[in-house]
Amino acid sequence: MWGILVALISGALMSIQGVFNTEVTKQTSLWVSTGWVQLSAFLVCILAWIFTGRDSISVLWQVENKYTLLGGVIGAFITITVIQSMGALGPAKAAMLIVIAQLAVAYIIELFGMFGVDKQPFEWRKILGMAIAIVGIVIFKWQK
Repeated sequence: MWGILVALISGALMSIQGVFNTEVTKQTSLWVSTGWVQLSAFLVCILAWIFTGRDSISVLWQVENKYTLLGGVIGAFITITVIQSMGALGPAKAAMLIVIAQLAVAYIIELFGMFGVDKQPFEWRKILGMAIAIVGIVIFKWQK
């Protein structure tokens, strides 16, 4: 139950953040807005680190698969692409397409056991679920 609640909160926060970031971008620029998002997130993390425990930062260099340290770089590109898609499509359409892309890529990662994730067997019902979601986007976007 906890995982479901956290996932729902995460999705809601992503949509709100996307709208906020798009509005800031309209008044500044894409790179200023994205930089602010990353800097403010960094500051929050520093404060959380100070108040919740001070694990050594040096343990980062002991991470086995160094490519996994690129999460922040990917995060910057996520911010940029969310801003641009919400600006072009609106929050609802952009969020639906983002979620479909997340589902498809997550399923591919599980299917092939990529990046250290346990490999999962192919299941038609998961493909059907994604197809239904895509049909939902078509219906949502459908105009008379």
